[in-house]
Amino acid sequence: MTLALNLDRKAEAAAVVHSHGVPHRRIEEWKYSDLKAVLGDAGLGAVMAQWLVGNLPAGVEVFDLSQPNPPAWVMAHIARPSQNVMNAASLALSAGGVALRVPKGVAISDPLKLEFMGAGHVRGLLVLEDNASLTLVEGVGVADFRNVGFEIALGENASLEHVRISPEAPDAVLVEEVSLCIAAGGRYRGHFAGFGGKLARMELEIALEGEGAQAHLSGVAVLDGKRHNDVTTHVIHRHGNTNSTQVFKHVAAGQARAVYQGKVTVAKGADGSDSSQTAKALLLGDGAEADLKPELEIFADDVKCAHGAAVGDLDADSLFYLRARGIPESQARGLLLQAFLEDAIAEIANIDQRELVRTELLTALKGIA
Repeated sequence: MTLALNLDRKAEAAAVVHSHGVPHRRIEEWKYSDLKAVLGDAGLGAVMAQWLVGNLPAGVEVFDLSQPNPPAWVMAHIARPSQNVMNAASLALSAGGVALRVPKGVAISDPLKLEFMGAGHVRGLLVLEDNASLTLVEGVGVADFRNVGFEIALGENASLEHVRISPEAPDAVLVEEVSLCIAAGGRYRGHFAGFGGKLARMELEIALEGEGAQAHLSGVAVLDGKRHNDVTTHVIHRHGNTNSTQVFKHVAAGQARAVYQGKVTVAKGADGSDSSQTAKALLLGDGAEADLKPELEIFADDVKCAHGAAVGDLDADSLFYLRARGIPESQARGLLLQAFLEDAIAEIANIDQRELVRTELLTALKGIA
């Protein structure tokens, strides 16, 4: 049974798409990113996008979801039921994708490079079994419209570092939904660098399913022109003694729009949960906009949960201090912007990937500082 032939699951997903329709600004989760208005009459379409594994480190198993007879590990995790309309659309309107697995106890030292390309819909699945570890570097190809539904499953004490870089693409509509389940002792670190599109949205739903599970999210966005970048997260502490952190920094100039919506839910009985959210934005012009909305939903006692959001301009005193010491204004502004973003970049554990993101940011900042 392939994904293409799994008619029951595809029919369920199609029903979700039919009942919900294309997301628009009157839906709370999409109030800042009106996908229906951006897509217009073209709608969601039904074309299959493409995927490319840039390298396949020894020890990683890959399966093409358009092929017959998927292995048991694929069928155990693929296409979990979801009421997320775009996740459902990626299943209902595509005929394949890619599935990857790191077997139990295998530690992969070389990064796995995966890129989603072309227009349309596509699925992805990544399974790290118990005590496995991997660094995933996800590339984002430019397309008129692409929707990716990506499922990730981390077994007990598995560890994944996920770095995603979405390029400057002012004419592209790029949407991705990640559904992530983390078992006891599992650790996920995700960093998302975005440079905006006509509409670019990264959505994560993360379930901490066992004691000691951790999710640490960070991200940066540098935007100019009319580019739009949206990061929407929902972290669910289903079990006690779990930990999550979120640090997101945005810089917006011109008529750009930066969006962060971060929701944390602590389920009943998940005592000992520890969660923090920090979202900050700098606006470098009167036409720029930042919408930051952290939320907490707590149904348990004895938890530590905090959130904060702030939007402002560069600090005038700091800028004056640097200029008084002979640093030209454009250079001084660039230094302050880099310092503002640095604590989010520092969350990337892999040195090579951290430097890659830093280089991309410095290039983007030169254009707006």
